[in-house]
Amino acid sequence: MVLIDSSIWIEALRRQGRLEVKVALEALLEAYEAQLCAPVRLEVMGGSRKEERRVIGSYFSIIPYRPVSPEDWERAISLSWRLRDLGLTVPWLDVLIASLAIHDGVRLYSIDAHFEKIEQIAGLMLYRPGYGGSFQPENV
Repeated sequence: MVLIDSSIWIEALRRQGRLEVKVALEALLEAYEAQLCAPVRLEVMGGSRKEERRVIGSYFSIIPYRPVSPEDWERAISLSWRLRDLGLTVPWLDVLIASLAIHDGVRLYSIDAHFEKIEQIAGLMLYRPGYGGSFQPENV
């Protein structure tokens, strides 16, 4: 399973969005490997234009959904302290998203550079698409 960050959804929804991101997201969706979480849903749906909301909502209604529990918030706080103590300031929802992926042992697909730093510090596993954006299984 691959947790899809809002940066991917936003890039894929842009008319002039990067083709490799669009193809990689489509491959994950076709392979039933894409996962959605509460903070990503908020970021994407909260920032969507009125005419996009129905289409995005229909996509999100069929993707496995990861809610956020009180324990998840506590783990995110611990991660944020760890990152800040090392001098890395990350947006709060991104800390929560990274914390969810780390805890669940799933890869995160994002084009936000700070996730690469979290990968080095906290063991976050990032998803890197295969050739041409194709789905790349974890063990390959």
